[in-house]
Amino acid sequence: MTPKRITVSNIGQIKKADVTFGDLTVFVGPQATGKSIFLQLLKLVADVPSIQSEFKRFGIDWEGNLDNFLELYFGEGMSGIWEEGSSLLKVDGKVVNLESYAKGTRRIEKDERLFFVPAQRVMSLRDGTTQPFGVYRSGDPFALREFSEKLHQLVQNEFGRNPELFPQESRLKKVERDLLSKHIFGGFDLRTSLVKMQKQFVLGKPGEEKGLPYLVWSAGQREFVPLLLGLYWLMPPSKVAKKNKLDWVVIEEPEMGLHPNAISTVLLLLLDLLSRGYRVCLSTHSPHVLDVVWALQFLKRKGGTPQDVLSIFDVTYDADIKSLAEAGLNKEMKVYSFGRDGEVRDISTLDPGSENEDESGWGGLTEFSSHIGDVVAKVARRAEGL
Repeated sequence: MTPKRITVSNIGQIKKADVTFGDLTVFVGPQATGKSIFLQLLKLVADVPSIQSEFKRFGIDWEGNLDNFLELYFGEGMSGIWEEGSSLLKVDGKVVNLESYAKGTRRIEKDERLFFVPAQRVMSLRDGTTQPFGVYRSGDPFALREFSEKLHQLVQNEFGRNPELFPQESRLKKVERDLLSKHIFGGFDLRTSLVKMQKQFVLGKPGEEKGLPYLVWSAGQREFVPLLLGLYWLMPPSKVAKKNKLDWVVIEEPEMGLHPNAISTVLLLLLDLLSRGYRVCLSTHSPHVLDVVWALQFLKRKGGTPQDVLSIFDVTYDADIKSLAEAGLNKEMKVYSFGRDGEVRDISTLDPGSENEDESGWGGLTEFSSHIGDVVAKVARRAEGL
């Protein structure tokens, strides 16, 4: 199923949400307001047959019980997010009963439609080695376990005889590789090294045999490498633009641990996903992300050019990345703010002059900067005797 609209009432922290998806959909708001729950619901709606199949493949039986299924899928302690008689989930206007997901689905389609990059992705490279699905506890979220399994398959199979993981000419464009090398890897290469019969990730200088082990990397590098491998999964080394039957990509907090220049580079990679035909959903706590979305929307309204788009990322126009720039101008972008009151509001226009505080403050991301400005202005007036 490829949903266009999901409506939620009284699920977890969310009292009311009505989300119509764009090609790029961004969720903002404070911690613990339901963003991750909503994104996991999207995954569940899109992929319930493949989720059930994956559980069964590893011998996991929830006995047709909804509470057991929710604990397995969302994680330990999460069965309480669904309140019988109060909670409501609608997909494209049709009510979905989660009891039916727990009891099993009649849908035969088992191909995955949505690839989920979770916020806990750093756990997928514990000690610098990939982790298969089966090493996790049954109470760990399904999104993390499945993502980790995909990376394990990628490294063990597709890169089985090739220790070099970055740069990869067959998967990333030259501009992308150059920016990643400059802003994230600092001129180092990423490769695997066989240690005690296990493939461990190291960062090394080109031509040098020894490399830096995982635990001495920067926090940003540790956070980004699982995301990079996820992007490799989505970008086949061939003329085929997309992976299998995947339509959706969800990435939670792509900015984690990264400098603003590195965040810009990640956002350019997301334009690459859009240009390939994926629909992308993000959650973020970074005003930098919405700065870029706002700028792209402004360019679209005012007749901006592909070169204008690339100028946002400080990149010179190149025919090789024309499709990325065009995606920035042509794709529909939606933004939703998750509030502490449980309400989810559409703030897609990102109008800084809006009377709606969620919209003018971009879901709270600019609130602190505005507060600092007010405090500084107050002290400046006082110092001048005004």
